[in-house]
Amino acid sequence: MTQNQNEASKKISPAVKNRLPRYYRYLSDLLRNEKCKISSEELSKLMAVTASQIRQDLNCFGGFGQQGYGYNIEQLHDEIGRILGVKRGFSAVVAGAGNLGTTLSKSGIFTKRGVALMALFDINPKVIGRKIAGLSVMDIKGAAQYCRENEVDIAVLTLPKDETKPVAEMLAEAGVKGFWNFSNMELKIEKPDVKVQNIHMGDSLMMLCQQLNNS
Repeated sequence: MTQNQNEASKKISPAVKNRLPRYYRYLSDLLRNEKCKISSEELSKLMAVTASQIRQDLNCFGGFGQQGYGYNIEQLHDEIGRILGVKRGFSAVVAGAGNLGTTLSKSGIFTKRGVALMALFDINPKVIGRKIAGLSVMDIKGAAQYCRENEVDIAVLTLPKDETKPVAEMLAEAGVKGFWNFSNMELKIEKPDVKVQNIHMGDSLMMLCQQLNNS
């Protein structure tokens, strides 16, 4: 990566950054299919995004496209992965080993995005000790100490609403900097270096219902 590419990546707009995971996913699929290059027009058809928008987005962080050739898929995939932090080797724990926590842990979503799933925690004695994705579920009481000792980066929260904020604050004090929150509540942590991604699956369902209602 050149200095110019590094400087350019810092200036990427939030709107483009929000689209990068989707680019990364499609490029990963293309690499698995052993494809080496792709034009903006071809990528446009796959992603249902205009070729013009793709060129604008990808020009934000370097000259990866060549007229008459297209984009080098591996090079572009690596650069987007760098911006997204895929190669940094982040670590994660899951707090809440119920149905959703179990499904996420077994899905392979962490490995595919370069995140190492290290542990699962729960409060339910019937769940503690159970093996999920090759890991033994531990008591949530020991989560803060575990995160502190192992310098965990991300906590995945699949907890009831009333348990989410206290557990998140406890883990933030233990040094966790990122929270992927599935608890269906708007989590806020009053620490400037902590980042929270609130996931509201019900909102997506309602958007689909709205589209059907207006069709």
